[in-house]
Amino acid sequence: MIIAIDGPAGSGKSTVAKAVACRLGLRYLDTGAMYRSVAVAALARGIALDDEDALAHIAEKEHISFEHTEGRSQPSRVFLGAEDVTAAIRAPEADVAVSAVSRLFKVREVMVAKQREYVRGQSIVAEGRDIGTVVFPDADIKVFLTASPEERARRRAAERSYDAGSGTDPDAAPARQAETLAALLCRDHADSTREVSPLTAADDAVVIDTTSMSTEEVAERVVGLVGEVGGAVAGDVGCGAMSGRPFDEGC
Repeated sequence: MIIAIDGPAGSGKSTVAKAVACRLGLRYLDTGAMYRSVAVAALARGIALDDEDALAHIAEKEHISFEHTEGRSQPSRVFLGAEDVTAAIRAPEADVAVSAVSRLFKVREVMVAKQREYVRGQSIVAEGRDIGTVVFPDADIKVFLTASPEERARRRAAERSYDAGSGTDPDAAPARQAETLAALLCRDHADSTREVSPLTAADDAVVIDTTSMSTEEVAERVVGLVGEVGGAVAGDVGCGAMSGRPFDEGC
């Protein structure tokens, strides 16, 4: 079984996908981490983010892998070749670079092939921006999450504060959220207007507005869809240690 969860930045798709994978005992595939790995490599090597051939070469030649602790749905670490890029792919500079990288046709072509190969013979929960429309158009369950821009900005700002730890200045929160909102709107425009695999809900996707919903409520709704379509899941992994992060977002 393949469960595809798409949506814009801050819609909660990463958190929900992890929760759904945990509940159903399925592997979780973070496709955004794959694009972020290419972006991080480009930044480290001084490669221009519009150099399509060079970036496609990285995507094709570098082995992107996930390390899983036995019995857990979520990967514990992400590797680009032998390099652990788990922290680097979540840095602010990666947030900016990944949008440019993911727009490139040749890069997406390579990544889609790798993502399809990764899930061969597995039941998985995958999240991204074109999972139900391009990567797995025959997915058993397709979900498109959305939320108001303001709520998505609040979640992303909360995530940044969580990562920063107790040293974060609470007085800076309004400015941080305003800055985050501007960045999200910019990302929305870039993702929805790109020529290659634009962000859009699949025709047969279930659209869920998560603005006023908790992670648990959204996850319950998605898990419920499995029963609605008569699906059977025989997962063999578990939750492991859930992150305890706020209603956050991946790529």
